[in-house]
Amino acid sequence: MQPASTPRLGASDRQRRRRGRAGWAQRGAGAAEIVIVTPLLLLLVLLVIQFALAEQAEHVAQAAATQALAAARVQDGSTAAGQAQADAVLAQLGGSLGSPSVTVTRTATQTTVTVSGTAATLIPGVRLHIHATVTGPVEEWVPG
Repeated sequence: MQPASTPRLGASDRQRRRRGRAGWAQRGAGAAEIVIVTPLLLLLVLLVIQFALAEQAEHVAQAAATQALAAARVQDGSTAAGQAQADAVLAQLGGSLGSPSVTVTRTATQTTVTVSGTAATLIPGVRLHIHATVTGPVEEWVPG
């Protein structure tokens, strides 16, 4: 009868043990990575939403300026008519444009409307200024 020999560990058993120890040393690394990455991803999402709000406010300012220009540049138009039209548009659409201010200037040949304000703030400390200016000639009737 032959003496009982200890079974020899194969290469795959040794690799499995080595991997097991290395895996144990890295336990919790995934949680640490998530703790670091999650706030960065949330900040990225908030930045995208913040700039979408700024773009919406830009469109509101542009619409108000365009409508005010149309009211102020007609033949019998006035700066007061342009101001009233801008105020009406801002009342309808202006939720995303904070602290709006409208300036209507009319000369004998040209009308200029400027609408400015700030975009709604989602991220503290980020304040985006919005500015829209449109200019057009004053309409006049020329007898022909």
